[in-house]
Amino acid sequence: MKAGAAIKDKATRWVEWALPYWTRGEAGRETPPDLFRFLYLSWIAAFVLKVFGASWDVSWHFKWLRDDLAPPHLLNSAGTAIVVALMIVHSYTGYGVDRTAQRLIQWGTGAFLIAVPIDLINHRVNGVDITSWSPSHMLLYIGTAFMIAGVIRGWYLYAPEGRLRPILLGAFFVFFLENTLFPSEHQEYGVLELASWDRGPEHVYAEPSLLEFAAKQMGRPMDRGMVEKFSLPVPDWVYPLWFGIAAVLVLVLARRLVGRRWTATAVAAVYVGFRAAIWPLLVVFHFPPSAVPFFLVAAALGVDLAFMIRLPVARAALGAVLVTAAIYGGLAVQDRLLEAPPFMLASWPVAAVVLGAAWFGVEWYGRRRSGESKTSGPLPMSAPATP
Repeated sequence: MKAGAAIKDKATRWVEWALPYWTRGEAGRETPPDLFRFLYLSWIAAFVLKVFGASWDVSWHFKWLRDDLAPPHLLNSAGTAIVVALMIVHSYTGYGVDRTAQRLIQWGTGAFLIAVPIDLINHRVNGVDITSWSPSHMLLYIGTAFMIAGVIRGWYLYAPEGRLRPILLGAFFVFFLENTLFPSEHQEYGVLELASWDRGPEHVYAEPSLLEFAAKQMGRPMDRGMVEKFSLPVPDWVYPLWFGIAAVLVLVLARRLVGRRWTATAVAAVYVGFRAAIWPLLVVFHFPPSAVPFFLVAAALGVDLAFMIRLPVARAALGAVLVTAAIYGGLAVQDRLLEAPPFMLASWPVAAVVLGAAWFGVEWYGRRRSGESKTSGPLPMSAPATP
């Protein structure tokens, strides 16, 4: 009885605190500090639930046949419910975001919610979705990317100066990096799935029903070739190029916006640390583990070292060289010492050239925006720009 009364009392006090803020307003209205802090800490909670659910989900699908009400889906759905509630609050009240951040959150949440039934229909029609790179899955990642981008913008514009500002901005970039790299986890789990098959029937991670279903779907006998197709369905050049371009650009943006030395290394280290931390948990509870991308930390270090160069063209060129060497060299070392997904070494020139051009594009756009802000007035609460 006492516990129930305490919960009811706390809920009443929470409603009394929140209700006065529930007023319609335009995006960009002045936000009370306690409300602003509550909104963005709620975003952290939502993304944490989604990350844990998503990480468990990949492992789950390498063990059992798909289930709409599987625990990882429920955990992810809890995070999505918080996201929808926050999107409604930002949209109705206008607190904590400008118009662009508000639109990004709305578009991202809308795309994600549209992708969910499309993915369910896809699985009903096609059974097991052989790759994380399918159109319905990509729509989920794109929607999540838009919503996180909106949150990053809102925090960047309006967060007060102080120690918490760069820490949470970096945390939001960790979530952005995780979402960017989520499809590549298929190869990271898949390479160990194939290795488990090679060790013998008693060591295979996937349940027989899953492999039988996949074999029937592909119209092939249940042999090593089928398991390889199930585990590693995309070309070998995809994995290193995705890390060497998409993931690195996220780290470049993080370094630019957070504006602190070693930001990229810290963001990558937190992500890799999380992946390493859940590895033994998956093993203990008899779920398939993955090949953790430790080489990403070396690539992030290359980003931070490149930012010691002040000339943007030289920074982008040197950064592309350092990062490409770190990605491909790190993959080769990790493949020899631990385990890494298959990668096409010959794709490194493409990675270097495309990354260099994209990095310079980021530098050019950032300097242009910086010049515009000087003529029209500084953006509110802009991040410190230390070299």
